[in-house]
Amino acid sequence: MLVLITGAFCSVGCALIQELSNDSLDVIVTDIAPTLSFPLHYRFISMDVRSQDPDKIIGRERPDVVIHLAATPPPSNRTFAHQVNVVGTRNVLDACIAHGVKRLVVTSSNAAYGYHVDNPQPLTETSPLRGNAAFSYADHQRQIENMLEQARIDQPQLEQVVLRVATVLGAGVENIITALFHRPKILAVNGSDGPFSFIWTRDLTRVLVRAIATSPPGVFNVAADGVISVHELAQKLGKPVLMLPVWGLKTLLAIGHTLRFTHYQPSHVSFLQHRPVLDNSALKETFGYTPELSSRQVFDLWQKNAGL
Repeated sequence: MLVLITGAFCSVGCALIQELSNDSLDVIVTDIAPTLSFPLHYRFISMDVRSQDPDKIIGRERPDVVIHLAATPPPSNRTFAHQVNVVGTRNVLDACIAHGVKRLVVTSSNAAYGYHVDNPQPLTETSPLRGNAAFSYADHQRQIENMLEQARIDQPQLEQVVLRVATVLGAGVENIITALFHRPKILAVNGSDGPFSFIWTRDLTRVLVRAIATSPPGVFNVAADGVISVHELAQKLGKPVLMLPVWGLKTLLAIGHTLRFTHYQPSHVSFLQHRPVLDNSALKETFGYTPELSSRQVFDLWQKNAGL
């Protein structure tokens, strides 16, 4: 079986390559350029998903399975992010359809559900995908998922495994969420407990390995068991919680963004206020994988390695 990975040198991609290193699969790793070492029996091919590279390379190599990890996480320029996330996924999807790829595995995000006060708690795979127009990453994830859903209708011969992933944490992982944990005070919004839902990097890579061939196709939330409230998290970090009303937080973010102290903007308050919590029942019962670490254990592992 030939597996092609896009965006292979992101943190998840590198963990996946390590997880697959002792497997007998034939693997092609693609990205703009190699930034880390990889097994010598793997092949590297430079691929820019924004271009016609996916069609050329997938057409030439004819992989059985494509694992699409190429993405630009927040914060990033909205136009550039759209080219990578939305246009790039369209290019990979079209190439898979055109060249007879059997299965496409895509890492989506809990952001596709959007950050809304009336989100179900927890969210299941049948909950509406609304994104947030003001938050480009969530808006792009919604667009990607709509595109994939239409392809499942129009091109059912291409099996899809779509993974709506909670915040990924692991040793050395830093992202827009972990930036909150490094602050001297943990930001919170009045009236919101702001629960955090995580998934361990290694659990996610094991899910991806299973998605290559042994899992059923479908859409699955990928999250560890349990959540951590913002107050419990602050207690673990030994930091105070800065509780602000919505208007106060918007003012603070407006000033901080203007002075370039933070990437967050006033329009991102809902991101801090209404974080999605995912129901992982389908992951365990249908997909066939139970995460090894709970959200609390994932955070403890990250905190220990971050020295906080």
